[in-house]
Amino acid sequence: MSSTVQTRQDFRALWEAAILAGYPAALWRLPNRTDRELIIDASGTVSTVGLDFEELPMGFAVSPFINPDAENTLFLKADFYWRFDEEGNILAVQNKFSDGHPAVEALYRKGSKTARKDVLSNLEVVEPVDSQQDPFEKAVSRAIRQIKRGKFRKVVLSRTKTIRFDAQPDIPTLFNRLCNAYPNAFVSAVYLPDRNQVWIGATPERLVSLEANGVFRTVALAGTQSAFDSEGRTKRAMDAPWTQKEIEEQALVGRYIIGCFKKIRIREYIEEGPRTVVAGNLMHLRSDYSVDTQAVNFPQLGTVMLRLLHPTSAVCGMPREEAQEFILQNESHQRELYSGFLGPVNIFQTKGAESHLFVNLRCMKLEGQDGTLYAGAGLTEDSSPAKEWRETELKCDTLLSILR
Repeated sequence: MSSTVQTRQDFRALWEAAILAGYPAALWRLPNRTDRELIIDASGTVSTVGLDFEELPMGFAVSPFINPDAENTLFLKADFYWRFDEEGNILAVQNKFSDGHPAVEALYRKGSKTARKDVLSNLEVVEPVDSQQDPFEKAVSRAIRQIKRGKFRKVVLSRTKTIRFDAQPDIPTLFNRLCNAYPNAFVSAVYLPDRNQVWIGATPERLVSLEANGVFRTVALAGTQSAFDSEGRTKRAMDAPWTQKEIEEQALVGRYIIGCFKKIRIREYIEEGPRTVVAGNLMHLRSDYSVDTQAVNFPQLGTVMLRLLHPTSAVCGMPREEAQEFILQNESHQRELYSGFLGPVNIFQTKGAESHLFVNLRCMKLEGQDGTLYAGAGLTEDSSPAKEWRETELKCDTLLSILR
């Protein structure tokens, strides 16, 4: 591909060209980085795979909440890949097809004038808040009773908020706003033409990372409070007051990760935390775990841990089977890809391939002009239905504040 053709495009034009051509596409920015990355799958369909880091080519994975052993993971192949700096300059490009291929024509020539103006349309919240609050709080009360009876120790219940735009919103604009607002989050937008959906969000929770040097990473993230005090001032992380309920909720997630390590006889792990971290308008408790897969001679650790971890107790509960059954019986909506995982797989960097999967939180499903926001709350026996409702409202505001 000639450089003159490459520099005529930016990720906005390429994204819009992919939509026009009906090609699956994924746009993302990793936490604490500024580079934007984009892949496009020129097959026109999204394949379903068993997620195995050692076997899959370069691409982008998206998993639903219900996905035993990660065997039904959606996978976008990187037929086209670009990495851009913050100013939109191309830093790297890998394309499978030569000049003249129909996909090249669609993306570089037919799509060269498809980028829309840098605007977002107005929105309205479609469903009255009161219509969801009462059923949600009743479900929380049922969960607390089950916890006290010993059915499970923790369960995560979620809810939705439906919004409608007066015109189909511009995804690259929204993506850039999320990148600017949440530098510590994994920001992504994924177009799935088979479903006629775009999923976009800014999630704070890493599920599994495999770095080029062989280091495996995961986190235990739970507990939620506003990052602002009652007068609207930003709190200092060191001053964040955590209740016993929130400390125990986060500890359950950490103990589950350590239990997975023990199950596969990994003892050489590093644990750091818990510490308070800021994720946009929220604060959470977070502990970090890492393993040198080369030192322990376990190159398959990423794949094995992914299958053990998903869905984590941070989005499902403990014990997992009982909590998941309660969720399916008591949530009035289908989670679909919410609280699943997503992220780049085997993306080649200077020092080798990297994979980074994140839990799909703080996200919106967009179908034309209609959007669905998702938010969940982790419940223990010390939970309060009214407080858990307020927590989901805070989480919905992560995206709503940007959309507005």
